[in-house]
Amino acid sequence: MKYRNRIVIAYIVVMLAALCVLWMLTGRNSIGRRDMVAYNDELHRVYEEYRAGRTVTELEEKYGCRIVLAGGSESEVMKAYAEYGLVMDFAPDGEVIGKILWNDVDNWAVSSRRNARRTALVFWGIVFTAGVLFLLVVDWFLLRPTREMRGLAAEIAKGNLDVPLPIRKHNPFGNLVEGFDLMREELRSSKEREAEAEKAKKELVAELAHDIKTPVATIRATCEVLEVKQQRRIDQLTDEAALADAQDVLTKTQTIAHKADMIETLVGSVFAATLEELDHIEVNPTEENSAVIEEYFRNLRNYGNIILDNPIPSCLVYMDRIRMEQVIDNVVGNSHKYAGTDIHVRFDETVGKDREGAGASYISVCIRDSGPGAPEEELPLLTSKYYRGSTAKNKAGFGMGLYLVRSYMEKQGGGMEIYNDNGFVVNLYLRKV
Repeated sequence: MKYRNRIVIAYIVVMLAALCVLWMLTGRNSIGRRDMVAYNDELHRVYEEYRAGRTVTELEEKYGCRIVLAGGSESEVMKAYAEYGLVMDFAPDGEVIGKILWNDVDNWAVSSRRNARRTALVFWGIVFTAGVLFLLVVDWFLLRPTREMRGLAAEIAKGNLDVPLPIRKHNPFGNLVEGFDLMREELRSSKEREAEAEKAKKELVAELAHDIKTPVATIRATCEVLEVKQQRRIDQLTDEAALADAQDVLTKTQTIAHKADMIETLVGSVFAATLEELDHIEVNPTEENSAVIEEYFRNLRNYGNIILDNPIPSCLVYMDRIRMEQVIDNVVGNSHKYAGTDIHVRFDETVGKDREGAGASYISVCIRDSGPGAPEEELPLLTSKYYRGSTAKNKAGFGMGLYLVRSYMEKQGGGMEIYNDNGFVVNLYLRKV
């Protein structure tokens, strides 16, 4: 409302100013009285030259008049009277011998038309300038905000929700612009929440797929043991009924083993597809008691004989419980799969430098098997995404284990290193608080 009032007031002021200018210009264009003294002077000069012998035609051309001598055309004199011309007696020697005419009204008409045109042109210029200024004001205060909103709407349609809409003090659409910008912010927040939810869902799928692999491996190992025992029992049985029952149990055990293989394959496919879509997996390290790490190793029951060479130093470390458990499971699982020997774990305190180059204290977790190790030329590549060494040709996997271990350790503020030393060795470094 206030902007509409301002526009109306500005328009009225401009029109009143134009009216005042028009009034002043037209007031100066009024026709004044004849200067009879000037005409009498000019008449006496005509008399003098007439007496000096100048002809009537020469006098008319010189003084812009018309001299009608006695006996001349009376109609010309009457026409001069009709057109408000100046008619005076022509008496150069004191005796009237005719009439002298000045038609100055035509000159006044020409001058008036010229002044009127000048006045109209000035008035048109004022109105034109006022109109241009009015359009500029309308464009600045009304059209520009709508163009900005249209531009923002186009950016939003493209999915760009980071372009802010400027909120100006004298914007007549201030509330609308503010509401539009709030809508953009809410859309951006909603999109971010959606992306976070999608990423969390994918991370959950990846974690579940990874965690399902352990119980499935246990089921398959158990089935293998049952198959061996049941086969031995079948070889020793002679009773047909007992033999039939044993054969049925063996068939069912083999079916369970086959289904476990199918589950592992499907879960592996889901795990690989999910990791393909994930740019990164969230890791949230917090202060935890180091004893938790030792407990993780003691709970691993499906990877052969795990020997803890010494207790872990008691302290606080930065780690994400879930990610650290996955790290340990990956490393120990790889050693069991590729070496198949006892696995030794040793804990030490060490110092080093963090990513910024500052000194820091760490807990070192050294996991060592007694297998053949990895070829030296392949060691730098083993932590690359999807890389599988030459010793993994006949083993199931996706080449993601050590890549995830390195990624998780670095995101917890620590690190890892791998090397051969009478077996394959993985050193995990957890930063102390």
